Amino acid sequence: MSGRGSRVALGLLAVGPLAVAGCGGNQDVLHPASDPQRAITHLWWIMLIGAGIGFGSVVLLLFLGWARRNRPGLSKTGGSRETGLVVLFGVAIPVVVLVLLFVYADVFVMRSTAAPRPGATAMTVRVIAHQWFWEARYPGTDAVTANEIHIPVGVPVDLVGTTDDVIHSFWVPELNRKIDLIPGRTNRILLEADRPGRYRGQCSEFCGLQHAHMAVEVVAQPKARFRAWLRNQARAARAPATALARRGRSVFLAQACSGCHTIRGTPAQGSVGPDLTHVASRRTLAALAIPNTPAELRRWIADPQAVKPGAKMPGLRLSGAQLRALVAYLDGLR
Repeated sequence: MSGRGSRVALGLLAVGPLAVAGCGGNQDVLHPASDPQRAITHLWWIMLIGAGIGFGSVVLLLFLGWARRNRPGLSKTGGSRETGLVVLFGVAIPVVVLVLLFVYADVFVMRSTAAPRPGATAMTVRVIAHQWFWEARYPGTDAVTANEIHIPVGVPVDLVGTTDDVIHSFWVPELNRKIDLIPGRTNRILLEADRPGRYRGQCSEFCGLQHAHMAVEVVAQPKARFRAWLRNQARAARAPATALARRGRSVFLAQACSGCHTIRGTPAQGSVGPDLTHVASRRTLAALAIPNTPAELRRWIADPQAVKPGAKMPGLRLSGAQLRALVAYLDGLR
């Protein structure tokens, strides 16, 4: 390979990871599933067109300059004409395009994506960010979940967010813009989906070692299915159905698990980690880092630092029998 080819290849290798650094799972701002995000998507396309017009204007001026590079001194008439072109393409068109973009964004987009007034929606969800998971609570019920926020399709939801530690940023690209979550303050955003589905979100403010693995999933369900889900989540944990699961509950309560996690209906009232009352009903573990299967749950409990370095969850050094029992217990919490 020639020296130039080598430099090009090295450049692609360097730029490639940067190009995909922000890509995590299925997050697509150009496939909106709500009216607020649809307004943002339209703005993106309009800005792209505006940027294209501006870029085209600059290219045209450069081309005219190149085409006339060998001409002798300009006449008064010719100089006035070219000065007019510079003013038109270098000043007038950019100013007009920027003003139109500003007006469109302020009048149409900002109002569409504005946070709802308190009490203006039929439903509120409280989200608390932690290093590195999302806690979701449903006021008026005992339902608490983690990393999965369920909402009914077609119902505007007032998402009220805050943080338990550092600054985080909540962003579900297919549903709305992002909001910052700042210690000691609350911020709001309208969350609404016009079709059922799972919409992946991400913390978009660097918040520590596992920032890239602090994902969230918004699950939009038909209203009847959502109500059934919410009723189940509001219940206390079911009693273990097997002898192995009962031994697992004893292991959970005897070990450090109960000091960090809550399981409603048991003495476990920890607040360091996610509420595990219905942990087996979730699709993933560790903020979407791994699927929620018995095998992955076992691996997560046995060595959490191997799965998510820096997580506050310690390895407990359980025996094989204790680990099997604990997994059986947690896998029954649906």
